Amino acid sequence: MGWFTTRTYAWLKNWQIRTFVKTYNVDMSQAQHEKAEDYVNFTHFFTRHLLPDARPLAQGDDSILSPADSCIAQKGKIDGYRLIQAKKHSFSVDELLGGDLADAKLFENGEFSTLYLAPADYHRVHMPIKGTLKKMIHVPGKLFSVNLQTAERVPNLFARNERVVCLFETEVGPMAMVLVGAMFVASICTTWAGVVTPGANAKRQEFSYNEGSPIVLDRGEEMGYFNFGSTVILLFGQDNINWLSDCAIGDHVNMGQHLASVQKR
Repeated sequence: MGWFTTRTYAWLKNWQIRTFVKTYNVDMSQAQHEKAEDYVNFTHFFTRHLLPDARPLAQGDDSILSPADSCIAQKGKIDGYRLIQAKKHSFSVDELLGGDLADAKLFENGEFSTLYLAPADYHRVHMPIKGTLKKMIHVPGKLFSVNLQTAERVPNLFARNERVVCLFETEVGPMAMVLVGAMFVASICTTWAGVVTPGANAKRQEFSYNEGSPIVLDRGEEMGYFNFGSTVILLFGQDNINWLSDCAIGDHVNMGQHLASVQKR
């Protein structure tokens, strides 16, 4: 699928884009380029940039932003080290983060949110809050679909799929952004490392950013993107944030929308 969506034949990529826009009712008026002819290939369209004012950032120093256009699949408290995946299914923080118990300890009894990006959504991922990158881990795995129906059926789905774990230090303590791969996802990219998922037969890789010039990303700044629909899982430490009650499980949120607030001390 990655090969198919990167073909540059005009007749093919224009047909792919127009069919996709019609099938999923994509609002191209928000994109920097509206016409199929403006894109090099389908992947270029799928990872399209939006107009500068298409996603205004929520105001308020204590507001934490939604990192992506997405459906809130789950959110709530982490029970020790367990997160809810779907009804009758849960998985562990240490499995999700690639097996490092020290990393998992940062989020014991913390907060999590699982955000599902549907095919029609804008597929660039942005920072919920200003953060300094401390570590990135590529964890190879399966490429199950991550839609809501699959999450209800496949145990340990998010801890089994290929993923890129990004650990940040923020003003509210540790934050993890886990970009989960899925069926048809040709690659997962970050703004500082480019394509992170190298393909078949890859091994777990860990990158530390504690030396040299720090990588600091501002609130609302782009941090990565998917080359097809997928999921972002956010983790915060205990007693650091409160999820907004107006954003309920099943709701659709846009990138930049107020998702949570810093917990008052």
